[in-house]
Amino acid sequence: MVEVTWLGQMGFLIRAGSSAVCIDYFASPHEARQTPALLKADVLRNMDAFLGTHDHIDHMDHESWRNWAGMNPSAKFVFPEAHREKVLADGVAESNALGMNDGDTVKVGEVTIHAVAAAHEFLDPDPQTGLYPYLQYIMEADGVRIHHAGDTVRYEGMLPKLRAFGEIDLQLLPINGRDAVRYRRNCIGNMTYQEAADLAGETGAAMVIPGHWDMFADNSEDPRRFADYLEVKYGGRIKCVIPKVMETIRI
Repeated sequence: MVEVTWLGQMGFLIRAGSSAVCIDYFASPHEARQTPALLKADVLRNMDAFLGTHDHIDHMDHESWRNWAGMNPSAKFVFPEAHREKVLADGVAESNALGMNDGDTVKVGEVTIHAVAAAHEFLDPDPQTGLYPYLQYIMEADGVRIHHAGDTVRYEGMLPKLRAFGEIDLQLLPINGRDAVRYRRNCIGNMTYQEAADLAGETGAAMVIPGHWDMFADNSEDPRRFADYLEVKYGGRIKCVIPKVMETIRI
């Protein structure tokens, strides 16, 4: 059995067997937050890994990463290799810094983590190094496969990459969308709720959780619209869970 606890936005705590990993958790106070961090950063001790999909504060919260590096000296930190210098500046030991790129795989405890490029409106690989600044993760443990999409829109070739991993038991998808108003103020976007629902439908996920809708008033969406669209278009084949913060789902 795998337990997944929603921490708000795209943050999740995943427990599989004796392993515990935390992904994209924004634990620090911020004046623009609509919802507080109910799980305090200093509670996360004895963790096996902290994962960040890209270097935005609500996904790689460097203040918290500095704390976690000190409190969890043996924990691994998984992140896009493009951000290695910033992660090392957080006090993460070189031996614990597991930088990844599209197609890479690492194993931490009982959790195997695969990296897939994400397009936070754009793929943006570095033309010299080929490193992608945004990633998605496929996590496998105890016979359960979880897809955490990070922040992304759909791009050509993404669906075949995801399907290549086989059946997905749970998808965690951003639904806040994108538009010119947000892009003009450098707020880059994600899938719309319709696009996210269609990704779940086309990958054949058994269960899906919508994310990235609750944290900031000017970059949000109503998750019920996602759930309704998913139900109407895919006829209830995919279970949709709209969790409360700190709610745990067992798979």
